Parts: sequence; structure tokens; C-alpha cells
Amino acid sequence: MSMQQQDTYFPRRRGLLLVMSSPSGAGKTSLSRHLLTLEPDLKLSVSATTRSPRPGEEEGKDYFFKTTEEFDSLISSGALLEHAHVFGHYYGTPRQSVEDHLNAGHDVLFDIDWQGAQQLHEKMREDMVSVFILPPSMKDLERRLQTRAQDSEDTIAYRMSRAREEMRHFPEYDFVIINDDFDRACHSLRAILEAERNRRNRFVGLNDFVRKLSET
Repeated sequence: MSMQQQDTYFPRRRGLLLVMSSPSGAGKTSLSRHLLTLEPDLKLSVSATTRSPRPGEEEGKDYFFKTTEEFDSLISSGALLEHAHVFGHYYGTPRQSVEDHLNAGHDVLFDIDWQGAQQLHEKMREDMVSVFILPPSMKDLERRLQTRAQDSEDTIAYRMSRAREEMRHFPEYDFVIINDDFDRACHSLRAILEAERNRRNRFVGLNDFVRKLSET
């Protein structure tokens, strides 16, 4: 059988959900953005939120910015895969675009908190791979929050108190990465992604492919 004929039966891979969570300041957003530059087939899940845009953020690229009324409508219509109330604002993931990516074989990256990860796990467990990012120390976490200069001292203190509660949820995740070295943490993320892409149950038509191989 020629290579062209064999390709006719090549199995199709369903996409996966790569879910990353961490306390604020532990580096998951920086890691996820860098991972996207290294993995062109990885798509970012764009969340809806009721918070105001930060400097440099764009509508439809970083978030879909919604009023509270608009967000309530998304919840009531079942248009969100998950949603959560975090630091006084709502965040949620539109369902349809994610399902379209998975069916097309694209992987989708989620930068969400533990509450959203729990909801995704309930609805899309078979498609999901979860990674929790930990800081090397609480002192390092506080330094990172202060260095990025996006929050007041009161907000930083609140985020630090929340971090301890958030870190208690690490056992709910498939993998844990301690972000003490950015390049090493990114390498670990890529290794997890590549291994999970080749998990047997992600391939559609694999049984037929193997059966036809055995007939040649």
C-alpha cells in the first residue's frame, strides 16, 4: 500500500484542554503566553469578564469585557462552560468556541482559577489536562506581586492571604510545577502537552486504523 493510500485511514486526534491555575503572581500568565509563542497549534481560551480592561488588554484577544447584566445572561442561557467570582469580578469561558476547537483537533489553553478548573472537570473530564503552578516561596510570590506594580498594597495583602487558600487545591490537579526557573517550568509544560497529545483515547478512528494496518 502506498503512503497516500495509508494516509486515507490515518486517525484524527481530538483536541485537549490544557488547564493552568496558580495563586496570583506565581507566573501562570507569563508561562501561558510564552507557551503560546512556542506552540502554534495551541489556542488560547478567551474568557468573558466583568472587570475593566488593564493597560494593553484588547477586547476579544485578552478578554470579552461584559457588564454584570450581560454576564448574567450568558450564565442563564448556558453559554458558559465555567464561571467564577474572583476578587470582586466574574470570569467565565464561552462554550461554543471551545467545542469547535476540540472537534477540529486544536488544543485549548485555559488560564483560570481552581473554581473554574473544578467546573471544567465536571463537564469535560476526558478532554482535560490540569497543571497547578506553585511559587518557590511566599516571599518570592509577594515580591512578584510588588514588582508588577498593578495593585495597591491592600490588594497585594489580600492576594497573599488568598494564595494560601488557593494552594490547598493543588491535589485536584494532574500535574504540579514549581516555578523557580521560568525556562525549566516552560520546558515541563511542553513535555506534559506533548505526552497528553499522544494519549490513546484522544485519537478518533484509531481502532479502524490499526485494523487496516493489520490487513496490509
